Amino acid sequence: MNTVSGLRGRDADRQRAADGTGEVLVEAIGLSKRFDVSAPWLNRVLEGRPRQLLHAVDNVSFEIRRGQTLALVGESGCGKSTVARLLVGLYAPSAGSIRFDGQLIGGDRGASASTRGRVQMIFQDPYASLNPRWRVRDIVAEPIRVHRLLGDEAAIERRVGELLAHVGLSAADTAKYPHQFSGGQRQRISIARALASQAEFLVCDEPTSALDVSVQAQVLNLMRELQQQDDLTYLFISHNLAVVRHVSDRVGVMYLGRLVEVAPKAELFATPRHPYTGMLLDAIPDLTMAGRARRPVAGEVPNPLDPPSGCAFNPRCPHANDRCRIERPELHACGSAAQVACHAVEEGRI
Repeated sequence: MNTVSGLRGRDADRQRAADGTGEVLVEAIGLSKRFDVSAPWLNRVLEGRPRQLLHAVDNVSFEIRRGQTLALVGESGCGKSTVARLLVGLYAPSAGSIRFDGQLIGGDRGASASTRGRVQMIFQDPYASLNPRWRVRDIVAEPIRVHRLLGDEAAIERRVGELLAHVGLSAADTAKYPHQFSGGQRQRISIARALASQAEFLVCDEPTSALDVSVQAQVLNLMRELQQQDDLTYLFISHNLAVVRHVSDRVGVMYLGRLVEVAPKAELFATPRHPYTGMLLDAIPDLTMAGRARRPVAGEVPNPLDPPSGCAFNPRCPHANDRCRIERPELHACGSAAQVACHAVEEGRI
């Protein structure tokens, strides 16, 4: 009876998260990250050149409710991975703030010791993110030791075996090295390591892009099962919209460091509002659309060191007018639970 009640409670929490009525676990407020890519000081003095700043993330705000998966999508270089690294503290934000469970994190001091274990990251390449000289038992046990969750080595060994079994591996695998596993198995080890510190929020930076399609499905299904069992919250970074459609509750579309649309998954895929979102969706291969007109993604992404004025998408947008070229749009409510940053949508031209 208790198990059934627990499952019903998690289902209710997930439904509230999808409906936008659940508890906010993670909140980014005006998040920005600038990188100094200037030439050396002497070169700038001799050549009379100013400093150059790359705005990788520019005033991004969003929230993720407990038990929810927010997916960030966009072309390469749009700032998705930078947002991921900001949330886990690998980068300090240049401006803005991050709240986790009501507590400010980030900045120069980073997250507190109690928060660090609750926020973990799963990287894109499972082989590069695992120490090739360590056995699996040491890789998975490292967060347990760092956060001092268990003091007895026998208890740590048992916990490592439980975590490996939890992600579909065997406790006997603890003595092996990463090179003895397939790509999908290595990613399972990465997930076990992330869960070892009793994490509640996982930042997943394209965790399946380096895997075969069949293995991708296995890892994605595992992540969904773990989310339901352990009440996990995900930020999922991906360029694969088919994967995003499978795993997400809400989707944020990024372009040149800024969010241009945020909406529930079903709403975004059914009625994309921003022209860039529509172009991304039209680029998905679909046999049922044979012979139908599609909106090609025209042009190239502008140079992030010299972005266009106004809306960054205006050089590629068929709906751009003079206002789009001068005034930068801000996210505004559109529909029941969606937000979009587009003058054409705001004015009713789309």
